[in-house]
Amino acid sequence: MTLETLSPSRASDFKHCPQLFKFRAIDRLPEPTTVYQARGTTAHLALQRLYDRPAAERTPELLYDLFRQAWAEVRLTEFDGLFATVEEERAWGLESLALLANYFTVEDPTRVEPIDRELDMLEDLDGIVIRGILDRMEETPDGRLVISDYKTGKAPPEQYALPAFFALKIYALLIRRRTGRTPDAVKLIYLNGPTVYEIPVNDGQLDAMDRQLRALWTAIDGAITQNRFPPRVSKLCDWCSFQDICPAFAVQSLAAAAG
Repeated sequence: MTLETLSPSRASDFKHCPQLFKFRAIDRLPEPTTVYQARGTTAHLALQRLYDRPAAERTPELLYDLFRQAWAEVRLTEFDGLFATVEEERAWGLESLALLANYFTVEDPTRVEPIDRELDMLEDLDGIVIRGILDRMEETPDGRLVISDYKTGKAPPEQYALPAFFALKIYALLIRRRTGRTPDAVKLIYLNGPTVYEIPVNDGQLDAMDRQLRALWTAIDGAITQNRFPPRVSKLCDWCSFQDICPAFAVQSLAAAAG
């Protein structure tokens, strides 16, 4: 097996934990669906469709309706059986609508005209092929090209937010390759908060990302050849759905039993 394509999310997985990358990209193990995934999927659909409508129609009420419509579409196909009772589903829905209301406190959608939304990207960067889906790209009134990503999870404290831009910088690199234009900024829009983090981008940063991606590609190829994917224990393990089969936690369990 050789590496054919790499997505920003899988690149991030390998960077944080090679074993997690193996579980997801090589073994393709199923992961339990969660209410948070359901919210993220449905909110992304609703926000995408919000910008199908004329600017004057982009109201909170419309976004709530679009969320309900999107949930009706994905509920049975992707999240069947997620909720034990109607009451649980209703409570989740009300909480989701409250998060969507936050969106209007950080952006005025009547003043945003995206160039692209949910842009499927597949770019050959001279030997490595990167694939992913970009949430949104727009040109601001002052002429800046900005790449944005919606997040329904809670924003990290600002001093820890920089790693969250990893995937967006990859997309900025892909946009530069496709269009010949370097994005001016990348932006994370966290609905839970709400919080917006934006950082400038320049060619030097994207050149560095290109080098980092190539190093990751080489490391992943080597890991596949050697079948060596060492787990890397960190705080992120608390949210990993593979703890019960992860070698790192099996060793810890044996050590605890021996002690």
